[in-house]
Amino acid sequence: MTKGSDLLVAALENEGVDRIFGIPGEENLDVVESIRKSSIELVLTRHEQAAAFMAATYGRLTGKPGVCLTTLGPGALNLSTGAAYALLGAMPMVMITGQKGILSSRQARFQVVDVVASMKPLTKLARQIVSPQMIPTTVREAFRIAQEERPGPVHLELPEDIAAEECQEVALIAPHQLELPTASDAALNRAAALIAAAKRPLLMFGAAASRPRSTSDIAQFVIRTRIPFFTTQMGKGTVPGGTELYMGTAALSERDYVHEAIEQADLIITIGHDTIEKPPFIMGKGGPKVVHVGYQPATVEQVYFPQSEVIGDIGPSLKALADRLEGKLPNAQALLHLRERILERIAARATEDRFTPQRLVHDIREVMPHDGILALDNGMYKIWFARNYRTRMANTLLLDNALATMGAGLPSAMVASMLYPARRVMAICGDGGFMMNSQELETAVRLKLNLVVLVIEDNAYGMIRWKQAVDEFPDFGMTFGNPDFVKYAESYGAKGTRVDDIGQFKQVLEEAFSGGGVHLVNVPVDYSENERVLVKELRERLPAILEA
Repeated sequence: MTKGSDLLVAALENEGVDRIFGIPGEENLDVVESIRKSSIELVLTRHEQAAAFMAATYGRLTGKPGVCLTTLGPGALNLSTGAAYALLGAMPMVMITGQKGILSSRQARFQVVDVVASMKPLTKLARQIVSPQMIPTTVREAFRIAQEERPGPVHLELPEDIAAEECQEVALIAPHQLELPTASDAALNRAAALIAAAKRPLLMFGAAASRPRSTSDIAQFVIRTRIPFFTTQMGKGTVPGGTELYMGTAALSERDYVHEAIEQADLIITIGHDTIEKPPFIMGKGGPKVVHVGYQPATVEQVYFPQSEVIGDIGPSLKALADRLEGKLPNAQALLHLRERILERIAARATEDRFTPQRLVHDIREVMPHDGILALDNGMYKIWFARNYRTRMANTLLLDNALATMGAGLPSAMVASMLYPARRVMAICGDGGFMMNSQELETAVRLKLNLVVLVIEDNAYGMIRWKQAVDEFPDFGMTFGNPDFVKYAESYGAKGTRVDDIGQFKQVLEEAFSGGGVHLVNVPVDYSENERVLVKELRERLPAILEA
């Protein structure tokens, strides 16, 4: 005889699960005991939201569903933001929550919330397990659905009496490789004809292009066609940013310098674009035609309505498309002459002796090796890193331009450090976002991670305060106080350093990485550049656009 919880954990091992993030409750105690006797590591976090962010990031980086575990009611509901983060960001994840017994009701309605119903709009599948015999098939289906395109979160609720119930052994179901179709010849020929006829073609790489399975074929497509490219925020790194064909990243929807190329293009080939991202450009009357290359058909929006689609496994589809185009594109580099001016303007004033966003990005790029990983929280600095930080490998700049939630930066960096202990990993957080999950410093110290946490301090919810000023509202309601971040880090057993001289910033980061362990580095920021560059300078570019 075996228990339902033993079947669950065996099914998870069968899926290759090596760790589970979360905070169990009394309704999970049978599951916890089954985990204790298994090969799976239980990674105890300090908040359920952080566990969900960690599981989602595990899925993002590996392509395999990350798993998180919580109790019923309040614990389960704390997964909601993480579920939405994974759903919008297309990150495979399986969430397992407890529940009171369903075969009897000894505690009446105490703590009982219909979590399955609450999770349905936030997941690809939400289901309660009502029998131990169902567990192997339910788990297999959960992992299949979480992992298949478009990836995302799945929720399973396991009531405590089903977890504890004894039953006969039930056979596990072996996972199999998910094979995706390649685009049809007709679609490939149609797209190839449009691209060959273009006078000013441009490539764009979006969020789905960063799937671990796709990146080598994507780089080959650029090399074979020689068409210049730009990326969305979540598409950074899909092709090395050091290539001579990189035109920039669309951190804004319009008016930025990379949009000089977008505005002149007569055809944009979008690869892996997902409209959950803030639009990297806006389609409209008289604008360029668009060829959509993706795992799934385009979602037609007011700002995005492609004229041609190539649907299927992106890597093989791009290889087949390159076979049709290589050596046949005389106009491939028609827009490349704009590249130097675009990149010069983006990189301007990056070495000034001030704590400007440009200087922070510049110095961090210099201390991060090509495979170093930055995990950004959400705030004003995210725009600057998206515009200015040059990536040289896929998934080395982890940012969220889908849900764009605060609080995800530190947990995401922790998972990157767990998966890649030999690589430099840095969390970059504003003081607002950092304090939303700062308790996970204790988790990082307990796990003995090597991690640098940069806290950028402006004592305000800076992006909202900036937009308040841009829209000419009074400065009101966005400022707060902070703890002494150095002492705060030290109270958890981490190291802490405050940098008050920008000239020492790089040295402090080098020492933080070299010293190992968890090291918080606290810096002020001069956000006057937001107004100068992102408002005034780009507004001055607008008349030139209108005259063109």
